[in-house]
Amino acid sequence: MKKLSFLLLAVIFLAGNAWSQTAPTFKYEIGGKIEKMTLTDAGVLLVNGSSGLSGIRPGASSPHFSFAEYGKIKEEEMELVPLSPYIILTQGGASQIPGTIFANSKRTVIDVITGEKVFVTEENGWKQIAQLKIFLPENKVVVVGNREKREEEVLAVGIYDLASGKQEGFAKLDPNIGKVRSGAAIPMSSGAPFLLQNQVFVPTTKGVICANVKDGGIIWQNEIKNVTSMIADNTGNEIYGFEERSNGDTRIHKFGKDGRELWDKERKIKGSITRFQILPQGLAIVSDVFKGGSSLVSQIGGSGESKIAFLDANNGEDLWEKAPKTKGYVQHFYVMEDGILFGIAEGGINKIKFDGTPLFKKPIDTGANIHTMATTPQGMIYITDTDANIINLTTGDSKWKKGIQYKKATAVTSAYDAAKGRYLISTGEEILAIDENTGDLSTLAKFKFDGKESPYTMGVRSSGIYLASDQNMMLLNSEGKENYHVFHKAPGQSTFAKVALGALSVASAAVSAAAASQSTYSYYIGEYNSADAMRAKNNAAAAESFANIASVSYGEMTKRFKATMATANDQFILTDLSDGVGLVKVNKDSGKTEKEIILKDKKPVYEVDDIEGYLYYLSGNGVISAFDLKK
Repeated sequence: MKKLSFLLLAVIFLAGNAWSQTAPTFKYEIGGKIEKMTLTDAGVLLVNGSSGLSGIRPGASSPHFSFAEYGKIKEEEMELVPLSPYIILTQGGASQIPGTIFANSKRTVIDVITGEKVFVTEENGWKQIAQLKIFLPENKVVVVGNREKREEEVLAVGIYDLASGKQEGFAKLDPNIGKVRSGAAIPMSSGAPFLLQNQVFVPTTKGVICANVKDGGIIWQNEIKNVTSMIADNTGNEIYGFEERSNGDTRIHKFGKDGRELWDKERKIKGSITRFQILPQGLAIVSDVFKGGSSLVSQIGGSGESKIAFLDANNGEDLWEKAPKTKGYVQHFYVMEDGILFGIAEGGINKIKFDGTPLFKKPIDTGANIHTMATTPQGMIYITDTDANIINLTTGDSKWKKGIQYKKATAVTSAYDAAKGRYLISTGEEILAIDENTGDLSTLAKFKFDGKESPYTMGVRSSGIYLASDQNMMLLNSEGKENYHVFHKAPGQSTFAKVALGALSVASAAVSAAAASQSTYSYYIGEYNSADAMRAKNNAAAAESFANIASVSYGEMTKRFKATMATANDQFILTDLSDGVGLVKVNKDSGKTEKEIILKDKKPVYEVDDIEGYLYYLSGNGVISAFDLKK
């Protein structure tokens, strides 16, 4: 009987305490000095350092590839292609000549899912590479550069299929190769190539060259020099070339698919173009002008503003007699049926008709840093660091004359409560509720986070309204009453470590961040929705686009983007535990600690895959430890 009672007490004790884990699920001996870990959109952890580059798939007992051909791999030598399984590795250093790299530069494209090298410059006869660009959904890589000495180092373009690694097209771009001439007469790459069906356009210092992808023949060459990038209209018959000038300004050229110039002269744009949209009514352009000087330091610290222009697509002439004043940088830019809506980072929202006349009675004054601009049944809601309001998009009239004012917090976040038909805004000290049908405003709850923190995330769950920061978690019921408040004090780490690492819930949004970055320039304002719903929508759109690409790796990515998060119901917080610094796994619905992972490191370096549910931790010199977060 005593033995039975002891066992019963032991079971009760274990049930009431979190399970501590010190031994990792997997351990990877990478070797050498590890510089960085990077979780890719494909779900593969990349580890670069003195031993080269290694890839680790979730749940694997060992790395599935190691690339050591280039020796040490630095972070600046890696280029991850967003929403793809590809990484581009570069060695050779950047040249001062635009569009070129030092001789004998090397480029390798790796499919991180299969671990295979799908393109290698030195295996395909290239001496130096000026441009290497991946085109999706075509799943091709276009290379521009100089060939090896046996081919007289001629400037050429090559097209390779990334699924098979085979060359699909090749063209020499210098018909005068071998002739005696000055260095200035030799064409060089000036910018990124552009792939359009069976043609490839290559900008050079002597003009744009168009080559046939299949037979390598030169179709035409025009005299539009020093183009740095290009874009085509929906028909593919009209191409816009952008020439970035050394003074920071931009020139726009327009030519046809046949190479013929379509404008009498190029259009000069003040500043660097950040948004360019081809519309039935004309060309909408936003450019940023720095006023602090030409150096990078002065540009970062100096003032500046965005310029908005609207051009006639037929001749490049201004359609607006007077451009709208911005007095800051454009942060939001949306094309609507009746005009263009834009928000300024320093504060302010305005709407302009396509003919250049204002749609609003006057520009709307707002606080700085507009977090949200989205449509609702009552109009457009905007949320800034210090205020919020709902705006009639036809007149510009505000729902509330003075708006919703609140003290500037370290973080402002919002959520949509579909069940209650309301928008929730956390100002750092209280939650405001806005009825989506009437626009009525009320204070739902007042709260305070410990450790001088404010919530940076808020969501509506079946269990209630969830708020979180690095060290705090809170759940309120639908009436604003507190269900729980959990606080785990941060370990004694430096400010740098906090900024660089953050909470796992922040560091782990690789897929959603990449998907969101692709939709940033869609230019069409969306309906207000929850962060989880927007993430799911973005990921579903990405998965749908992958279906058009014939590749085993994209099939794997489709599965990942359609999957639900393995850690959707948990948050992981770095804190001091009885056995040292570690992470606690806290359930979002109950606030209970379900698991402790002992790291014994006050400045841990880690990455988390919240879809597959794995924590990767730099546990030693050249060693990565993986913890299964689902257990």
